[in-house]
Amino acid sequence: MTELQDQFTPEPELDEDDAYILDRKNVAAVLYAVESSDRGQLLELIEPMHAADIADLFEQINSHDRRRLIQLYDQEFDGEILSELDESIREEVISVLRPETLAEAVRDMESDDVVDLVEDLDEPQQEAILDALEASDRVAVEQALNYPEFSAGRLMQRETVMAPAHWTVGDAIDYMRDAEELPEQFYHVILVDPRLRPVANVTLGKIMGATRTTALKNLSEEMFQVIPVTQDEADVAYAFNQYHLISAPVVDEDDRLVGVITIDDAMGVLDEEHEEDILRLAGVGEESSLSDRVIETTRQRLPWLAVNLVTAILASLVIAQFEATIAQYVALAVLMPIVASMGGNAGTQSLTVAVRAIATKDLTGANVWRVIRREVLVGLVNGFVFAVVMGIVGVIWFGSPLLGVVIAVAMVINLVVAGLAGTGIPVLLEKIGVDPALASGAFVTTVTDVVGFFAFLALAGAVLL
Repeated sequence: MTELQDQFTPEPELDEDDAYILDRKNVAAVLYAVESSDRGQLLELIEPMHAADIADLFEQINSHDRRRLIQLYDQEFDGEILSELDESIREEVISVLRPETLAEAVRDMESDDVVDLVEDLDEPQQEAILDALEASDRVAVEQALNYPEFSAGRLMQRETVMAPAHWTVGDAIDYMRDAEELPEQFYHVILVDPRLRPVANVTLGKIMGATRTTALKNLSEEMFQVIPVTQDEADVAYAFNQYHLISAPVVDEDDRLVGVITIDDAMGVLDEEHEEDILRLAGVGEESSLSDRVIETTRQRLPWLAVNLVTAILASLVIAQFEATIAQYVALAVLMPIVASMGGNAGTQSLTVAVRAIATKDLTGANVWRVIRREVLVGLVNGFVFAVVMGIVGVIWFGSPLLGVVIAVAMVINLVVAGLAGTGIPVLLEKIGVDPALASGAFVTTVTDVVGFFAFLALAGAVLL
């Protein structure tokens, strides 16, 4: 192994937090090769790297360096790199690649990876990629693109390994050995009836461990899940996670086999769903990326900041109703943010748990009231704990036992409401067909701010004045 290749060899004493992260020296070495137009050095550096790491490299450098790197790397470009790239820069990379390089890159990709690649591209770029495919592969990709977006039909790969249900292990082995082309990765042989309807799965491990005369149907797995071609990809990912599937056949409206979904694609969807939920909860847009430009990032975040501004104005209107109270007792202005902040944080905790539980289908009509009751009780207990703390703070800081009582009671009220709102609002939004991750945050924040300010200032006006 050369000295340059050694730069990409993982250090044995690498900190766990830095595992699988590209070393800055490695990135600098690649950029130096690009700067000096040393293609031989560049290839020597990149050749040992996995496609996912090369994609990370493209994502970590700026657009100018990325363009020069692609032009120097050129014909060595692997299609797997394209499938690993973040969507935010994939279109840019494709536009830089020479047509013949792009054609060579996509020819070796599985049909599902090609579909994932082209579905978000502009029509000219779609045509460029489709033109690079063989006729049969192009037909398969175009058929997949006719299925609804985010459906199993878009997610599946058309390449399958199937066998008649009456075959033996020997029949299957001979068939696979004689086949001109098999999928690059597959885990099951799918058993089908004469009408091409899947009836069972047989793992390759069981086939290799059985005698040639063993009937395939005697080796079939107990758990057999069939995916409708129009099923939402989020439900597909849930099925894989719930039933521990490795692969599953996809069927059309006549229950005939049209493709297969493998665990890597299903888990990719699950990862995307988790990422979208996190981004939506934060109000930064579900397609936000570190590679986005300033204008794109601003456009994604501006609407949610506007929503937060509206909620802040509502809270301020509540405060404005108690101007006289605050003017007579200035200490209230000091303590108000504490009540609202504690309520907001408690509401966010309940909200996060509820949204995640809804996404994983753990929070249902059967247990929703039990979960809401639990969150309210948690808010009540935490409220009493912090009520005691803030009551003491109020007495020591301002020398007023009554002020301590006011902030203690307000704290209990707001934390109880936070638990109720943090769980109840996402459930309600989900019932009316609104994505809980998208809209819950603004509502929960508004409720905890308004209730917190109102409870604290109204109690203060009644008790202290």
